Amino acid sequence: MIIINVKDGESLDKALKRFKKKFEKTGVLRELRSRQAYEKKSVTRRNVVKHAIYKQGMNIETV
Repeated sequence: MIIINVKDGESLDKALKRFKKKFEKTGVLRELRSRQAYEKKSVTRRNVVKHAIYKQGMNIETV
């Protein structure tokens, strides 16, 4: 459970923004989406490798 303490005088918008940031860091939504449809381990590994290759290519282009 995520707990956000709202400070005195803090706007609700700022507290909501902190909540959203904490919620995103927990990865709950990402895990929920991944559990909606089963993906074989080989496919998962393949996607991870493809993503790593893509990220590596992005780093080379910016240098």
